[in-house]
Amino acid sequence: MFTDRRLTNVYENARTEYFDNTSKYVFFSDVHRGNGNMSDEFARNRNIYLHALKYYYQHDFVYIEAGDGDELLEYADFKYTKNAHPEVFDVIKKFFDKGRLIRLFGNHDIYLKNQKYVEENYYTNYDEYSEVFFDFLKGLQPIEGLVLKHKETGQEILTVHGHQGDAPNDQFWFFTMLSLKYFWRFLHGFGIRNPSSPVKNVTKRHKIEKNFSKWIKKNKMMLICGHTHRFKFPKEKDLPYFNTGCCVYPTIITAIEIQNGEIRLVRWKIKVDELGGLNVKRDTMRGPAPIESFDIREKQ
Repeated sequence: MFTDRRLTNVYENARTEYFDNTSKYVFFSDVHRGNGNMSDEFARNRNIYLHALKYYYQHDFVYIEAGDGDELLEYADFKYTKNAHPEVFDVIKKFFDKGRLIRLFGNHDIYLKNQKYVEENYYTNYDEYSEVFFDFLKGLQPIEGLVLKHKETGQEILTVHGHQGDAPNDQFWFFTMLSLKYFWRFLHGFGIRNPSSPVKNVTKRHKIEKNFSKWIKKNKMMLICGHTHRFKFPKEKDLPYFNTGCCVYPTIITAIEIQNGEIRLVRWKIKVDELGGLNVKRDTMRGPAPIESFDIREKQ
């Protein structure tokens, strides 16, 4: 019941963006950009992610980061994260400057719910070489929910991070933050996961997905989220629940694309060519499928 109330509340207060069959969106979540040390899970896939971002920027996509973009629970002092991944943030700033960045907050970057924190940490950056401050993401206003609404059909797609209703990562997030910041992050470098996370807890992950499916069935609406780190693309006759996966799998990152009125799940990974060269390649894992085929509203 709590998940149902949380999702409904987010939907009712979400930002609405209208789209059509010419619109292009890419959804990433759970990037978990850290400060570059041994426990920074993003660092191993940084080059793959950077290549993918450049591709989407060059091909005029709107970048929707669906929560947990920055690992703020473990590294609340964001200046170290900015300094650790300057090339990545350069591309993100390009999206922002073109009005093509939509930033949602999740449980690991829930500090973005506080606009004062955003202004103090994201509006400016510091160039250590020239020792000057410069505008970074000045004007950024992160949101909890986004509704994409088709201009012609009226079909709606709700996007959230996916922690809504997950008690340890939602209403009790502060206590989870303390355990992450002062205990679990030191074990990440050795591959040991926090048990409050749904990533390795199969029972917890399935419960979250089951609760989301109930909401989708009740409200007859597509849902795109992250949080569980398990990518999902519904099979025929399944409820329209989509999950972006994450950017901290070993050697791959996953994303969801909307283009030409179709939706697909993609994977970016490093592949070896015949000459032994390493190249970042994009594969379609599921789809493409027409967005309208996931419209489960009752026909008038």
